[in-house]
Amino acid sequence: MTATRRATDTLIIVAALLALWQVLHRIAGDTALPAPMATLTYLTHMVPTERFAQNAAATVEAFSLALILAYALGLAIGVWMGAHRLSGVVGEPILVAIYSLPKIVLYPVVLLIFGLGISGKVVFGALHGILPVALLTMGAIRAIPPVYLRSAHTLRLTPWQTIATVLIPAALPEVFTGLRIGFTVTLLGVLLGEMFASRLGLGSLIMSDMQLAQSEDMVTVTIILFAFAAIANAILLWIEHRLHRRV
Repeated sequence: MTATRRATDTLIIVAALLALWQVLHRIAGDTALPAPMATLTYLTHMVPTERFAQNAAATVEAFSLALILAYALGLAIGVWMGAHRLSGVVGEPILVAIYSLPKIVLYPVVLLIFGLGISGKVVFGALHGILPVALLTMGAIRAIPPVYLRSAHTLRLTPWQTIATVLIPAALPEVFTGLRIGFTVTLLGVLLGEMFASRLGLGSLIMSDMQLAQSEDMVTVTIILFAFAAIANAILLWIEHRLHRRV
């Protein structure tokens, strides 16, 4: 019953978005915003092209590397600052201050250090994902009941054993929330990096289409990115709910 209701709600939302899109198309015209059916038809012709494949492959590569980097560093920082109270007290205000800073102001520095290639996109994307993963992991580790840590001490577990068998499993639902948010913002960071300083990638393709007033290409790429992000977030959210139910 719940699955049927969710499917119905999803269809209603999709229908409402398509109706809103059609209304905006009537107001703005073909030049600014193509019609929904015309865009979907154009999508089937654009996706198989070599131009789209090259840019999509560049984005997938940069996003994959950025996500691995964001998860690895975010989890390491979060576990360390959550388990070591003094480090957390000192480091949390610093992380929060950096998190509130618009990351785009750091992009010139990233470009100076890593250049215009894939390294700059990867680092800039990872900058967006590291902090939410670290902050939520730190909060999850701090919320673990002290009896768990006392049990680990009684069993004479090593620090690595304590992290692997006690801290991470106990904090996994909240940690996964950070991973889900990190996924979304890392993708955003990679796309922003491609928009402002890259020759390849879907973000670069959108900017090129915008400059050339190719609204069909621009809207089509945007729809593909939206669909990918929505589907991935829905899957991660489903896993997150399953983890919370098991607690």
